[in-house]
Amino acid sequence: MRPIALAATTAAALAAFAAPAAAEITRVGSETSPIASAVVVPAGYDMIYVSGITPPVTNEGAPEGTPREFGDTRTQTIGVLNRIKAILETQGATLGDVVMMRVLLVGDPALDGKMDFAGMMEGYRQFFANAEQPNKPARITSQVAALVAPGMMVEIEVQAAVKRN
Repeated sequence: MRPIALAATTAAALAAFAAPAAAEITRVGSETSPIASAVVVPAGYDMIYVSGITPPVTNEGAPEGTPREFGDTRTQTIGVLNRIKAILETQGATLGDVVMMRVLLVGDPALDGKMDFAGMMEGYRQFFANAEQPNKPARITSQVAALVAPGMMVEIEVQAAVKRN
């Protein structure tokens, strides 16, 4: 009888020190909004911080340092999010793991220097808050005076959370 009691005591002691299963990420906000009002990441997740990513050149023949070289805001947003997607994949994550996003937009000369929020949203919705990838990050979008290179109108930084193994 002693071996059974010892085994039961050992199992109970080990269970007390075992790591609890990680809770799920909670995304707070309106069902109809394309962004979350807040995202709660519980213990048990690793964070991935992706630096601000700028757009690739999409039109090699365009004059250097012009918006035509990188495309309009929609095109630049798609290019940036594809770059972020590739970076996250190298870390075993997806865009569905993004919990926070910061979007910087330069005013579009074609819109009298105002940011093209609608164009950014057209690109954003191809990657977030859709049937294929419904997860929505918390997000800010701000207009800035300029980015690192002339012609660039979009820079995006993200944080992603991946459940620890």
